[in-house]
Amino acid sequence: MAGPPFRTDDPEPVELTHWEFYVASMQQFQNQETAATCPHFEVNYGALPNLQVHLVVPFAYAHSIEGTHYGYSDTEIGVKFRFVDETVSTPQIGVFPLVELPTGNQNNQLGSGKVQAFLPAWVQKSWGKFTTYAGGGFWYNPGVGQENWGFAGWEGQYDVSEILTLGGELFFQSADSQDSQSGSSFNAGGFVNLSEHHHILFSLGHSISGDPSVTGYIGFQLTL
Repeated sequence: MAGPPFRTDDPEPVELTHWEFYVASMQQFQNQETAATCPHFEVNYGALPNLQVHLVVPFAYAHSIEGTHYGYSDTEIGVKFRFVDETVSTPQIGVFPLVELPTGNQNNQLGSGKVQAFLPAWVQKSWGKFTTYAGGGFWYNPGVGQENWGFAGWEGQYDVSEILTLGGELFFQSADSQDSQSGSSFNAGGFVNLSEHHHILFSLGHSISGDPSVTGYIGFQLTL
């Protein structure tokens, strides 16, 4: 699921004893296939200093020439740990390992049928109103016809005002199956702060190389 509303994530965990709640949808449109979460629920909690626990509970929609299906998909759990704090001259650095539990129906294209895992590292630095973060990692992706794959991304964003932040990202991923190909894409999006605790997140993107696709994200975030 990565760092809403982008695919690239950051190393900054939720503050100690604070919460983040999301209700959101991610979409991907290809020539003859559509996949989306509608919706998924995400919860992040600052359990320890510099450590966040993470849960995503998704309901998914899948459409292809094989049919159309809707139901519960694979559950995501993870832990984000920042081991280097940001200073004036150095960035903050962290890791965010994720595990995808095969709770979705593989026959209906709503799950992978296998335990998957992502092992990434992320780096972030801010200068005034501008923030950038980047990184990537390795996906363990078992199963017939599946391939382990890598992801790398870079994002930059600017606080236009206290209400609006706009940003964009470039990312690359290698092929995740025997019938797919490596590719790069871009996303543009941002955040609207309705209040101190209520936020709207959005992004829209397109492939640059590889399998042609259009991607989107829209979500509501509650911070406590």
